[in-house]
Amino acid sequence: MNLEHLLYPNLKPYAEHSLQVDNTHTLHVEESGSPLGLPVLFIHGGPGGGCSPTQRRFFHPDHYRIILFDQRGCGKSRPHACLTNNTTAHLIEDIEKIRRHLNIDRWVLFGGSWGSTLSLLYAEAYPERVLAMILRGIFLCRDEDTRWFYQQGADRFYPDYWRDFIAPVPEDKRDDMIEAYYELLTSENEIARMSAAEAWSIWEGRTSTLKTDADLVDHFGDPFHALAMARIECHYFRHHAFIEPNQILDNIGYIQTIPTTIVQGRYDMVCPFNQAYALAEAMPKADLIVCDHAGHSAFEPEIAEQLVEATNRTYQSIELDA
Repeated sequence: MNLEHLLYPNLKPYAEHSLQVDNTHTLHVEESGSPLGLPVLFIHGGPGGGCSPTQRRFFHPDHYRIILFDQRGCGKSRPHACLTNNTTAHLIEDIEKIRRHLNIDRWVLFGGSWGSTLSLLYAEAYPERVLAMILRGIFLCRDEDTRWFYQQGADRFYPDYWRDFIAPVPEDKRDDMIEAYYELLTSENEIARMSAAEAWSIWEGRTSTLKTDADLVDHFGDPFHALAMARIECHYFRHHAFIEPNQILDNIGYIQTIPTTIVQGRYDMVCPFNQAYALAEAMPKADLIVCDHAGHSAFEPEIAEQLVEATNRTYQSIELDA
């Protein structure tokens, strides 16, 4: 399957906004598709991953009002790679500020990886504002989930890539990789900081697809992208994502009536299938779609195809209800 044939054609935003959300942060927000379409918010991963033009292409441009935004500290939002006032609670309230700024009553949420985390947390906080959710590569953001990827678990499948990931960290500090990386990523030594950022980000890029994608790895290794993603991810994971243990599943009762589609790569090594399975078990009305020939990335063909089909089904379902 060719990815280009699975997604909708390239399109440009019809509106862009700089939304100041506090005295420190200004968010980049864009709208594309149809101004009169069904509002959908694309919630990117990371945290700190930022948005890209290709992410607009999961949605029929005549059917959806497509809203993308860069979360605090990443992409076109400013200041870049900033950790001040950057917590999950801030991001949830930022989404509400965007909704109000754009005069939207209710909207669809579309998020993968950390985007699935934030979608679920926002929905649990504001269930009355969510029409439906399309989620991919579920990340419940428990300590066991971050430990799998950054301490012990994924390393067994990628010992060669893991060697490069741990290289910036002194051997006597490798028993807590997140804490060791936090020291490097907040260091005043720019060379050490950038070296750590690239190693951290490339580890994720290399492991995000079933077959390593050189272009994706290059994107993850870009210094501008890597610095924001590495610093912000490490900051969040060091603080247990600023949420309670098992918070998403403990509060799942608030969102049982929200129509939800879960798309999961069976061989996802970043956010393993057990997390999507646990979510589906906790949300028996949700549709779980397992892609048997895919890993983590939304741009793997099988996952992309299922995501596009999910956006089409969701639109049709909401239009019928209307």
